[in-house]
Amino acid sequence: MSFTPIRIGEVFRPTPAFRPYLYASLVLAVVFLVLPWLVPIILLAWGIVAFAFALPTLAAIVFVIYWIPRYCESIVYRLTVTEITWQRGVWFQQTGIVPYNRITNVDIAQGPLMRLFAFSAVRVQTAGYSAQAQAEIVLNGIADPKDLQERIMDFVRRTGPVAVEGGPEEVPAAGAIVEELRAIRRLLESREGR
Repeated sequence: MSFTPIRIGEVFRPTPAFRPYLYASLVLAVVFLVLPWLVPIILLAWGIVAFAFALPTLAAIVFVIYWIPRYCESIVYRLTVTEITWQRGVWFQQTGIVPYNRITNVDIAQGPLMRLFAFSAVRVQTAGYSAQAQAEIVLNGIADPKDLQERIMDFVRRTGPVAVEGGPEEVPAAGAIVEELRAIRRLLESREGR
């Protein structure tokens, strides 16, 4: 399988297989989540009640069919020498920047349907999000996830985490902290005595 290489500074998008994957996800959602309750309503209800449930459901499905290609076209990723940037959204556009020195972990996720369409999602976690179950950003539709994961981790290793940029000389010694706390205590006690 041939992959288009990701170049630093250039925009890249999800693989073309991402769009059929979204359509397949829609079909599965309709078959397993919508039809089991909609068909009995249409068969058992009379006229206006069936129409009241079927019409909005059909409108929602048509809307999603219209939305999928526009959403796929809106997704843009870029790797620079200092950060990952992303942009997506049709009506509500989102953008984000994740500096490499904030990244703590890069995972690859691939469900059975993604495996069928031969792509993965690359999940990037940062220090602020590492305690949560969600990733800071998810790069969907990546055809060669191991290469992207390695590229990102190479930048992370080169830049180092932001928490240690200053080095140990900027961290106060334990004795200095204890002395500062004692001074605060003396100040508070002197105010209590007044």
